[in-house]
Amino acid sequence: MKEVGIGTFQVFQETYHHDTYRRMHPQNTIKGHYRWRLYCMDRAQQAGVDDNGIGVLFGLYDWRFEVMGLLYHTIHLEETFNGVGPHTISFPRINPATDTPYSQHPEYAVSDEDFKKLVAVLRLSIPYTGMICTAREPERVRKEVIPFGVSQIDAGTRIGVGAYAKSKSANALPDKEQFTIGDDRSLDGVVSEICDMQFIPSFCTACYRAGRTGEQFMKVAKSKFVHNFCIPNAIFTLKEYLLDYASAETKQKGEEILKNHLEKFRNEPIYGKILDNLKRIENGERDLRL
Repeated sequence: MKEVGIGTFQVFQETYHHDTYRRMHPQNTIKGHYRWRLYCMDRAQQAGVDDNGIGVLFGLYDWRFEVMGLLYHTIHLEETFNGVGPHTISFPRINPATDTPYSQHPEYAVSDEDFKKLVAVLRLSIPYTGMICTAREPERVRKEVIPFGVSQIDAGTRIGVGAYAKSKSANALPDKEQFTIGDDRSLDGVVSEICDMQFIPSFCTACYRAGRTGEQFMKVAKSKFVHNFCIPNAIFTLKEYLLDYASAETKQKGEEILKNHLEKFRNEPIYGKILDNLKRIENGERDLRL
């Protein structure tokens, strides 16, 4: 997988609570082996896959215990692999799923208020990690937690088997879906809202392709120097999106966001490089990055 260019290798423990894990996973299988799953990131690191993501399915057990599990897992990875913790942490909540009675009324359902608390605790505890809030969550909740430090979201999501090819509606194939989607807005709609919130939408994958993974990525991510990579690359990728895909309304909003974020670099050495790349993108070049 490393040789063909894998990005972040993600495996969710689902729950760090032993008894719950045992009840929720098939026994006498590899998946049912708690420790085998727990140490999959160690095996990945040892094999050279040094960019990892962890997560929990909130609602299986007490969210406070699960947050502590994520934090201790992070501490273990940092102590074992030269400070390389998880590149991403995901925190999905259980959503209703076809023919899955447990998902309708999970015993440890997480309220919206507690969900916001756990997102804030994770951000404060692991400031360098990418925080992923998926389209499982409804539009309202996603909008509320983004300012707490969420850095990655999806849009235009289809989770049914073959749904991208067969349907333009996120919920048109309920019998084929793993769970229900809470936010089925288009990509353009989500980009527009992020601009309304004065954040900059980024489509950047530069670190993966530049080889900034594992220890190299963490050295950048754990310092303020990450600002000199992430914001300029966000500016470049948003400019491409606005030119190639955005609706007229979103393009107008996005250009204003670009102007605001560009101004922050006016007195920095990298300012000229950013302006040069923007001009090259306007002239037809693509995939420019730092």
